This record gives sequence, C-alpha cells and structure tokens, in this order.
Amino acid sequence: MTAKFNLAGALLAMLFVLALFPGQALADQDWAMVKERIGEKGTINWTGGYMEAVGAASPPARYYGKPQAWPMALRAAQLDALRSLMEVVKAVRIDSETTVSGFAAENETLKAQVEAMVKTAQIVKREYLSDGSVEVTLRMPLQGGFTQLFLPTEVRQIPQIRIERPSAPPGQPLVQTEPNQPLQEPEAVVVPPVVYTGLVVDARGLAANPAMAPRVLDEDGREVYGAAFVSREFAVQHGMAGYARDLALAQENTRVAASPLTVKGIRTEGTSRCDIVIPRSAANRLRASSENLAFLKNCRVMIVLD
Repeated sequence: MTAKFNLAGALLAMLFVLALFPGQALADQDWAMVKERIGEKGTINWTGGYMEAVGAASPPARYYGKPQAWPMALRAAQLDALRSLMEVVKAVRIDSETTVSGFAAENETLKAQVEAMVKTAQIVKREYLSDGSVEVTLRMPLQGGFTQLFLPTEVRQIPQIRIERPSAPPGQPLVQTEPNQPLQEPEAVVVPPVVYTGLVVDARGLAANPAMAPRVLDEDGREVYGAAFVSREFAVQHGMAGYARDLALAQENTRVAASPLTVKGIRTEGTSRCDIVIPRSAANRLRASSENLAFLKNCRVMIVLD
C-alpha cells in the first residue's frame, strides 16, 4: 500500500512540474534538437552547440585476451573518431555560401589551428564490447575558440534610431488654447513602440539550414540581423543564433527572455538556404526602436527549423 501511495505521489509531483515548467521539462528532449548527420559517424548538434563523432576499433588478433588488448583498441578507436570528427568540422556551414572546408582550403595556418583544436576534443562516451572492440564518442564545442576562428570579422554598432514626436497631420486645423494667445499645433498622441526581448524566426516549411552566421533579411534584401549587428563577445560565447525544432520551446528559451517577437519566415536566400527572409512589416517593427535592435547585439535570436 505504501509503495502505491509513493508512486502516486511521485506521479502527481511530476505532473505539477510539467504544468509549471513545460518548456524546461522538454528542453533536453532529443526530438526538439536540430541535429545534422555528417557521414556515418558524425553529427552537428546545432541546438546543443557541439560536434560529435564516433570511432570504433578492435585489437590485433594476437592480443585478444591479453591485458594490452583494450588499451590498444581504445587508442585506435580514438584515432578513428578523430578522423570522423575532422570531416564533421569541415562540413560546418559558416554562412549560406561558405563551409569551414572552403574557408580554410587556401589557409594552411588556419587548417593547422583547426586540426590542433580537433585533437583537444573530449571523450564523452566509451564502450568496451564483449568481442574485445572499443567504441568512443568525441565531442567538440561549436562556440568558443572554434567560433572565434570563423565568425565574420565585420562588427559595427547598432544604429540608434531617433524617435521624434510627430506634429499635427497635414491639413489639421490649428487650435487656439486661450483668448489672445498665438495659434498652436495640437499635441499629437504618441504611442511608444513595443520593446521586445528577443527574436524568434519560424522557418519551418522553408527547407532552411542552420549555420554559424545566419542572416535575417527583409523582402527588399536589406539585412535585419547578421554578423554586422552582433557583439563578437556574445557571438563567440553563445553563437549568433539558437536553433530548435519546436516553436513553443523556442519562445520559452531563456536566450530570447520573456517577451520575444515571433515572425514567420517567407523564404530562404543563399546557396545553402541559411538566410531567412521575413515580411517587411515585421522588419519595420524591429527597426522601430533602438531598444529592439539592442537585443540583436546580444544574439538574442532563436530560429525554428523542420
């Protein structure tokens, strides 16, 4: 009887947590993450902000059953994983036109830096199998030093938009407030622009792809968000945008804080379909206030993909 009550209590507690924090309860679910498979052994987890690769190896037959068998297999599995991880790194899209492989192709110094960085990847999983083989998973972060190497260099201050109080509309008569006083224009009622805390771009249904430096454009091709808008410090530490597969989770993400503006993308641009076009009206709402543009500097952007 006690066990039944304990189980019922645990279920009630779990339902209570789900009711209060639905986004938090699902935040780590695999289905909500934007993952890109690279080859047979590699993955870019754009939501988690890391790259992974699996390596496997068996010891030479003459060492089966001997103490050195597993250490030898482990070293060989690590080398196999490093080769796969290097392929994953090369496939990372920097923007809609460039991958790491293409960017570093003619730069030997940069290639050496990338290779050195891959060698520092951490083992996050190690399995010793019954047949004597070993399987390891290596992980390397997208943010930090890797982003520092490939993030576009153009960084500028967000322009401060001056909001002036409008005068009386053309054709509206002037009014006289008191006898014998000069005629004055009536005071216009000014509605302050809405201040948002982040931007959520719903790009589902557009076959859009993730990238390190995505852009958001308006229908006239003008950049609403991109490398030129962001603080390099924030972009290096957190990436220029977060990615998710669920709109509700994206809207609840702490990256975009409490009151994000959600807009529906209408199409993609660029060879790799990483740049997203939003309606002109939504772009104008963002540009209506310098406070709205300020959160872009801090990379408070989430992009929802299929």
